[in-house]
Amino acid sequence: MSYQPINFEEKLSKFNEHWSPKVIGEMNDYQFKLVKIKGDFVWHDHQDTDEVFIVIKGEMFIYFRDGQVKISQGEMFIVPRGVEHKTFAQQECHIMMVEPRGVVNTGETESELTAVNDIWI
Repeated sequence: MSYQPINFEEKLSKFNEHWSPKVIGEMNDYQFKLVKIKGDFVWHDHQDTDEVFIVIKGEMFIYFRDGQVKISQGEMFIVPRGVEHKTFAQQECHIMMVEPRGVVNTGETESELTAVNDIWI
């Protein structure tokens, strides 16, 4: 067996598109996803799971119907399940999300075999 760490910068250098999470690892039924974001995303919620955002580079905002939070490099925020939110970054921001396998970033949940976010890099 080969024991190698996962290097975030190396993985992030493999893609340029925004709002397209890439799976870099799994732990039990959870996936670790890297994503580059810029601009606005859509309003959505996740009825069955919390969602974790960890900012690796840059800064982002998460808007809620009753407020907002700014998350900077080296910080994280957990959106509770069922809370409608919309993410935004003025400049390109690199983040990691931790979610159960099969969760789709727009709030829709699909089966493990058809989940559109299960793109490994």
